[in-house]
Amino acid sequence: MILTDLKKEIDIFGRPMYMDLKPKKSLAADESAELLHCKTWDAEAAMRMLLNNLNPKVARNWEELIVYGGSGRAARNWKEYHKIISALKELEADETLCIQSGKPVYIAPTHTEAPRVIIANSNLVGNWATQDYFDDLDKLGLMMYGQMTAGSWIYIGTQGILQGTYESFAASGKMDFNSDSLAGKTILTGGMGAMSGAQPMAGTLNDAVIIDVEIKESEIARKVEENYCDRLTHDLDEAIKWANEAKKKKEPLSIGLVGNAADTHPEFIRKGFIPDIVTDQTSAHEVKKYVPSGYEKNYTELLESGVNIREGEYVRESFKSMASHVKAMIDMQSKGSIVFDYGNAIRNQVELALDIVNGRAPAANGMTTEDVADLKQHLKKISITTVRNEKGGYVFPGFVLKYVRPLFCEGKGPFRWATLSGNPKDLDAIDDALISTFPDDKPLVRWIDRVRKTVPILGLPTRICWLGYGERAKFGLIINDLIKDGTVTAPVVIGRDHLDCGSVASPSRETEGMLDGSDAIADWPMINFALNAVNGASWVSFHHGGGVGIGKSLHAGMVIVADGTPEREKRLKRVLTVDPGTGIARHVDAGYDLAKKVAKDRKVKIPK
Repeated sequence: MILTDLKKEIDIFGRPMYMDLKPKKSLAADESAELLHCKTWDAEAAMRMLLNNLNPKVARNWEELIVYGGSGRAARNWKEYHKIISALKELEADETLCIQSGKPVYIAPTHTEAPRVIIANSNLVGNWATQDYFDDLDKLGLMMYGQMTAGSWIYIGTQGILQGTYESFAASGKMDFNSDSLAGKTILTGGMGAMSGAQPMAGTLNDAVIIDVEIKESEIARKVEENYCDRLTHDLDEAIKWANEAKKKKEPLSIGLVGNAADTHPEFIRKGFIPDIVTDQTSAHEVKKYVPSGYEKNYTELLESGVNIREGEYVRESFKSMASHVKAMIDMQSKGSIVFDYGNAIRNQVELALDIVNGRAPAANGMTTEDVADLKQHLKKISITTVRNEKGGYVFPGFVLKYVRPLFCEGKGPFRWATLSGNPKDLDAIDDALISTFPDDKPLVRWIDRVRKTVPILGLPTRICWLGYGERAKFGLIINDLIKDGTVTAPVVIGRDHLDCGSVASPSRETEGMLDGSDAIADWPMINFALNAVNGASWVSFHHGGGVGIGKSLHAGMVIVADGTPEREKRLKRVLTVDPGTGIARHVDAGYDLAKKVAKDRKVKIPK
């Protein structure tokens, strides 16, 4: 590709993409019980999961290699994608492919029980870990944003976040309303993209009425087609009417409202519609991915469509809209709503805006003095001066702090699997085995019963469920036995989200408000990454910025393939023990009594 073409790509996409190398046909993983392309099942699984990440039914924008979460990509560009595929095909059983921010850089001689792939995405040294600096490197084609499971090839579509959202809403029912159901309760949220699109179904699975505001009609239409959302409307009054009717009847209903939360949320208040629960999953972790009021596309999409807009102007408007959005959430809280952040960094962004106008932080992304003055005037107009309470915490808490931390203390987290055969019967067999293995776990049984009826198969058949310490290893071995005896016809990929009990440091999400103040300590995900590698995971990853943005998190991922062999049993037991084990240790170290009890009861060895 000639230099002028790359320059044009940078102007359009914000980075060199080598679009002339994009496949002519859309991508999908091979669905077969046979080893088709690679020399080991670990390499074959990595390749199929990479392809599955980019399946149009799974990915947000496969043509730009974007899987989910703003700009979370599976490979740096199409040139590097092809190199990754070639390297996986040639990878020997005693070699390890090293991926640096979506680019294959080294095939290392290792050994047969070492990971076949080691991935590092978006990692920057502390003083340089800013969005502006990262964007400059991205523009030069030197890095990519891997989000959490996009660049680590274990994304499973909207289902990947579904149970976490479901569990959070269920916990709200128990803790805030003393009920096992949210029947007769209303939820208001924003965002219906690849991950945030789980919210409508998570609400109705808890019997709630949920209004989900999304700027793009196409996103809502996609989720309606996929059975994640029930209805679509452009009319706020119609959304309120539908919600009130369903609430009165105590019938579950999900409503996708086309609009911008910065506009709709204040309007809900003016009309007297105060939801029982308010949260948000818009793409606020990247200021240029959040769509401001008056716009229909984010900054990159505007450039791609030929709209010439000044970066600083867009960033200013984005900050203004996020501030209006958050102010409405705070106002709803003051009027009785249960409000919590769902880890998209919108509180952080509004706090940054306040810091910029008060001289505590430099202007961001090309903002001029005039932009800062305009932003300051808007913040004054809507009367927002802080996102903190009198104790120094956020005025509304994050979902992990409020609902999920007790689960983390038990080593519970988002355990997931994908059946490489592509055969839905293999998924059914594993679902059945899960229920028969844990029949007394009523929430788990109810979860599997509901999702197998409602969640569509998009790409490879996949499932997620939250399992704790001991349960993960136990069930991993059961999956291996199902393959060994032929009940399941091909190897199964076992992994998890990076959002887990011991694999992440994220002070505004997973590690917000730790008991001992250790929110920002990032040793734990590094320990998790190393332990999974030395214990024989099939591939491991270490990322920066997933979920909440550059400079705000560090996190590790792991995948291990169950192939039905006796040799794999040992690795499965090791990996699926130490992975949640680091979560138990992390919370014991932070002083949580529940974690201490779990460690004692389940014989997790903690140094005295």
